[in-house]
Amino acid sequence: MKILVTGGAGFIGSNVCEALIKRGDHVHCLDNFITGKSENLNAVHDHPNFTFFEGDIRSLETCQNAIKGCEAVIHLAALGSVPRSIDDPLTANSININGFLNVIESARTQNIQRFIFAASSSTYGDSPSLPKIEDKIGKPLSPYAVGKYVNELYAHVYHLNYGLSYVGLRYFNVFGKNQDPNGAYAAVIPKFIDAYFHGQTPTINGDGTTTRDFTHVNNVVSATLLALDNKNQEKDNEIYNVAFGQRTSLVELTTLIRNELQSRFVDRVFDAPIYGPSRQGDIQHSYASIEKIKKAFGYEPKVDLKEGIRLTVDWFLSSKT
Repeated sequence: MKILVTGGAGFIGSNVCEALIKRGDHVHCLDNFITGKSENLNAVHDHPNFTFFEGDIRSLETCQNAIKGCEAVIHLAALGSVPRSIDDPLTANSININGFLNVIESARTQNIQRFIFAASSSTYGDSPSLPKIEDKIGKPLSPYAVGKYVNELYAHVYHLNYGLSYVGLRYFNVFGKNQDPNGAYAAVIPKFIDAYFHGQTPTINGDGTTTRDFTHVNNVVSATLLALDNKNQEKDNEIYNVAFGQRTSLVELTTLIRNELQSRFVDRVFDAPIYGPSRQGDIQHSYASIEKIKKAFGYEPKVDLKEGIRLTVDWFLSSKT
């Protein structure tokens, strides 16, 4: 297939691009490098089946140019991070809602056969129920969550009115290769690994009992390609959780990271984390039911948290050499 991957130079997007190229697909990659990095594409940039478009999804013309000749879209471009959306809701809205609309409208006018997009576990909002089940959501707690929920609504409306086939994937706390550990809005796993590597003690937001369903990027790539390749139309036009299906506290997470680093740097001491205030907009507990995506697409997460930490530390250390 010829596939447009928006946000293809980003963390998840670059892993998806690599997987598509490896299996023989042709990839159009669209990114503006706000959060993506050109080095994330080193493995594919010179491949004959890879075409890069530098541009912003806030431009309809840019989206239309990038999508020409494609049969499918994997829409991953977004301005991530709950705290960043609280700090700058206008930019979050323009990228995550207006940008999404430009991409899906371009898909409609180009008669795209498959539209796969990154939804988010943040859509569950203030719902206290565990595990998180796709049809039971609460009220959103951040501008980022609002945007991701609006994406789901637009996808549904485009299917009803224009017949566009879609699959929305609610990713849960993805981590792994190419995830940036730097910056004020870095995700917790690369941020903690980077802090310990540089002899610093990381800070946990809250008392450490917050739980998340940490999901290695290899599992996410697998789920995304399964959704892309689905031939059963009855499974389309739905939202699916993508996760490992277990919850881990931040204290437990930090222990796994410390143990992994300790096994490699036996002469160093990795202290227990310190604790700071909770972050605004965060939910206390989250983990996913993955029964729906298992039944629909045969998804089985193959990388657990401990193995994922090992793979991520491998990548992190190799990137420093």
